[in-house]
Amino acid sequence: MAANSSGGMQDAHLDSSLASTDDLASDWYIYETMEPAVPQDDIFPSVIPDCDPTISPRLYHICMAPISLAVLLGLSLLVKRRCLHQSCWNGVPGLLSPANFLEEEGNRGLVAAVFGILFSSLCVLVLDTDPLPLITHSSQSTREYWKILALLYYPAFYYPLMACATVRHKASYLMGCLLSWCHCVVHIWQKVDCPQSPKIYRYYSTLSYIPIILCLVLLSLWYPALLIKSFTGQKETLDKEVPGGGYYKKYLKAVLSKRPPKGSSAKLEESLLSRLQMYLRSYIYAPEEGFRIPLKLILSITTAMIAVYQVALLLLVAVIPTIQIIRAGMTKDIVVLLVQFGLVPSESPAVPGDMEKELRTVKYYLWSLEVCYICSLVLCCLLTCTMLLRTLVMHRSNLKALYQGAVLDVFYKAHILRPSRQAIVCWMSFASFQTAFACLGLLIQQVIFFICSVGFTFLFVIPLQSGTDSYLFRIIQNMWPFWLTLVVAVIVQNLAAHYQFLEQHPLRKELTNRRALYIATYLLFPINVLVGVLAGLWRMLISGLYNSIHFCQLDISLLNRGVETFDPGYHTYCHYLKIEVSQSHPVMKAFCLLLLQLARPEGPSGLRASNVEEGIQLMQHKQAPLSRARFKQSRARWWLAYTLLHNPSLTACRKTALCDPTANGTQLSTPEP
Repeated sequence: MAANSSGGMQDAHLDSSLASTDDLASDWYIYETMEPAVPQDDIFPSVIPDCDPTISPRLYHICMAPISLAVLLGLSLLVKRRCLHQSCWNGVPGLLSPANFLEEEGNRGLVAAVFGILFSSLCVLVLDTDPLPLITHSSQSTREYWKILALLYYPAFYYPLMACATVRHKASYLMGCLLSWCHCVVHIWQKVDCPQSPKIYRYYSTLSYIPIILCLVLLSLWYPALLIKSFTGQKETLDKEVPGGGYYKKYLKAVLSKRPPKGSSAKLEESLLSRLQMYLRSYIYAPEEGFRIPLKLILSITTAMIAVYQVALLLLVAVIPTIQIIRAGMTKDIVVLLVQFGLVPSESPAVPGDMEKELRTVKYYLWSLEVCYICSLVLCCLLTCTMLLRTLVMHRSNLKALYQGAVLDVFYKAHILRPSRQAIVCWMSFASFQTAFACLGLLIQQVIFFICSVGFTFLFVIPLQSGTDSYLFRIIQNMWPFWLTLVVAVIVQNLAAHYQFLEQHPLRKELTNRRALYIATYLLFPINVLVGVLAGLWRMLISGLYNSIHFCQLDISLLNRGVETFDPGYHTYCHYLKIEVSQSHPVMKAFCLLLLQLARPEGPSGLRASNVEEGIQLMQHKQAPLSRARFKQSRARWWLAYTLLHNPSLTACRKTALCDPTANGTQLSTPEP
């Protein structure tokens, strides 16, 4: 009887233990024990069905690609007909220039908008299952080939959106209006029809298309404005001028009208507030009269800002929903495991029924992790955008210095500002490099700042809030004699160097007590080794933070001066400056414009030489005596000749031209017999 009763008790205990283990095993499926307050749609992004818009991407590209090709061919024929007239059909019509990147002319915002559309489209196709919209349901083995083909397809697809503005014709503006309206309406229709998608996050597809829609809206407003101006006749006068001529004349006026400041030579001491204001102004680009940022720089900054948005959006939607899912699905059984590993402090034994406080602690830790991630991402975006704005200020100062011939103010050694094969390649890839460096810089900053914020939160903030000791506090508490020794050694060395080893005279400073200096150097060598270890850690931390923050800046090198050519970003930037200065020097362009206008004195009154040069000298629009006009005309020519003569960036070209007796149209005369 006793044996049977004991066996029955054991069976009952075994059944109860199996039931408890079954309950424990069933609790491990965290999504089955989810709190009812959390909607299932917010936890499972996979429950969102695939949405097929009314106008599918494949249908959209099948219809718009032939239309874009037809517009491009029509514009090419139009340009051939306007430029060659009877010789129109002698050759094959060539491709239109998308934009004059080395000329300072209008429609810069339009070109930047098209580049923004192109880059955003490339960001979307990287994570798309069908990178080439013309081909759907591509296999995994052929997907990478379609991505490579898409890198060539999208630039050709959006090519007419930019080429319509370079023709400067009413028909081209009308085609640009129709194309931009079609693209804009279809994209907005697709996102309104299907705002959610199961890719990464339910709203990621819609949010990633915001830059494309904004740029298309800008194009949809820009082209109608150009069309209206062409019908009102405001564009006809501009077609007769040299592109960018207005800017070159304004730049020359700003250069020639500068006068040295008059006043006392005594320099007032600047206050701390004024220094702070000047420092903040160095990070804010303000337009300056007589100077315009080149088009390539505008494109690089535009695409870099869009890259910051796209990367930040991807980092946000790829991590934060996952942390929220883990926090919402946290159960007491998982907390027991974390307590046993020592990751969560607990005063009670690890029993699932007594883990309410520990469960709240784990959820608080996950919430803190989420806050650290968001704060670090916001800080990284602000720092990257600030550095990109800082680059505009540095670009302007470097270009102005090179325009004046101050090569050594920009480069650490003398450079000849002339085109080369390497310079052309770097100029072509400058905007692309700036965009890529902004993406990589934001990723590196996010990793570093997230680790630092998590360490600061879990080692300082949370222990101080909870009143518990962290591992860092314990290390500092146990090693206080070591830290005190290092601090005392550093203080003693500084005091001894100031009062015992340095003899200060009114005009000079000399070493003294050299024997004591040698003895102290020898005795403090082991302690200074430990101080050097801490200094090395601090150097590594500062170098990592500095390089990660300034990674997106191409105007500075992250390497030392002797090896800065191994920095591909800075190397590209230096060669980019050579092309810009040698090919788009405003004074050189103004001089050439003046020569072209002097060769056509019979032209319209707005292009006469006297009016141009009087405009350069900021003269009033009134009739002046003939002698005074000639005097100011001569003075303007002398100022221009003086500026060109004393520009070191043009010295090499000038000497090369002067050595050739056939330069400037001069022909050699045959020797007399």
